[in-house]
Amino acid sequence: MKTILALFNLLLLAGLVSSCDVNDEPNSSEARVNFRLVDAPADYDEVWIEVLALRVKVDYDNSDMEEDDSTWEEIIYDGPRMVNLLDLTGGNSLLIGSEDFPEGEIDQIRLILGDNNYLMKGEQKIELKTPSAQQSGLKIKVEEEIQGGQTYDLVIDFDAAKSIVNAGNSGNVILKPVLRAYLEISQGIQGQVFPLEAQPIQVTVTGNGTEVNTFADGTGKYSVMGLSPGTYTITFTPKEGYKSQTLTNIIVEDDKVTNPNVVNLEPAS
Repeated sequence: MKTILALFNLLLLAGLVSSCDVNDEPNSSEARVNFRLVDAPADYDEVWIEVLALRVKVDYDNSDMEEDDSTWEEIIYDGPRMVNLLDLTGGNSLLIGSEDFPEGEIDQIRLILGDNNYLMKGEQKIELKTPSAQQSGLKIKVEEEIQGGQTYDLVIDFDAAKSIVNAGNSGNVILKPVLRAYLEISQGIQGQVFPLEAQPIQVTVTGNGTEVNTFADGTGKYSVMGLSPGTYTITFTPKEGYKSQTLTNIIVEDDKVTNPNVVNLEPAS
């Protein structure tokens, strides 16, 4: 009897494990997409945004590509949630949610923010005004193909350096988000810049009609992914007291990550 019970329990456990494996993988006709938010500012101590929701429009056989809200699929998200963009750099990211879609193309996504957005500079809290036109969500063109049976990470890159704008003489600081999105399997540049005493260090990548900003993290690492194959220039802009430095002719190849030599910034004379 003990042998029969042991065998029964073993079969039951195997069934549970098998069931978990099935649930953890997309089926052959669908692709699983994880949506992640990345990036950070530098001139401020903290920048907080209120993320309410993420909506996705996918083009597949028999899909409806009209613009009305009923054709957008909302990603299950534990929101609203306050996010400090300063935490999302150097490979760190926030998982907004995951969803399975029919094989096809992710056409565009819409990130919806609330009104509770602000930045901290020292002990000063500065409210970030959000234009009313953005209440319906920030549309981002994606146009990336997804294949059935595969799992993807779709990265939403929040360029905070370009997104915070001083509104003339009004004294208001406006949040006008500049975003891009790409599948993480794409190519890009990853490297490291020293000394850490030169931080905050802004990293600007230009080339192929593209300009992307990010910042080195607490260990000096930086990452700019989702770049088209081609030749790029990287400019490192440190805090006052250190010299800027530029790397030229950085080649990005298809489906590869380029790792430039480690950069050591010099003190200003």
